[in-house]
Amino acid sequence: MIEAGIRTGLGDDHVRIGAVKLICDGSISERTARMSKPFIGRPDDYGIIVTEADELYEQARKAHYADWQIGTHANGDVAIDMTLSIYERLQKERPRKDPRFRLEHCTVINPSLVRRIRDIGAIPNPFSTYVYYHGEKMKEYGKPRLEEMFAVKSFLDAGIRVTQTSDYPPGPYEPMMAIQSMVTRTDMNGELWGPSQRITVEQALKVGTIHGAYASFEEH
Repeated sequence: MIEAGIRTGLGDDHVRIGAVKLICDGSISERTARMSKPFIGRPDDYGIIVTEADELYEQARKAHYADWQIGTHANGDVAIDMTLSIYERLQKERPRKDPRFRLEHCTVINPSLVRRIRDIGAIPNPFSTYVYYHGEKMKEYGKPRLEEMFAVKSFLDAGIRVTQTSDYPPGPYEPMMAIQSMVTRTDMNGELWGPSQRITVEQALKVGTIHGAYASFEEH
């Protein structure tokens, strides 16, 4: 496609080319996201890296230099750090005006990562509905870590263009459930996960409308 001159934005109101998707680490629901702290009850398990940094950089570089938008699957804080380092390197090597780097899922964050996301203008795309649909798995991350997962409030507070996705089919495509999950942070049994990340209904609607949420090129 690159040789044919195809790139992000090509098309019309009926069909338009989106971003290219790369994969950095594992899954939240399957407990394979690559993190700096291990899973609860599994002290030697930090998750996995699917694509090593050098290979991921080469993939991203090829797309970036061809003017494609890039979206990288990065769930854990280690994977997000690796992906941001690649984005920062690419923007330094070949600056582009608002390349709209995407962080698909961007689940486990910390203040340093939030600052870097803001500074490079990246777009995190979390799936807040996981709190509801996968609540039984959240105990393996632990309640303290849930305060920095699906962190829509942290992104909004930092002035970041945060979006929202269902990650269908692991999370059913239910826009109203995304709003409910961002506002309540409760699972289907009423268990509360990460209350510091709760936002208002008005904020949730803004994420869904102004920022064009509830749709990622990962959904089918």
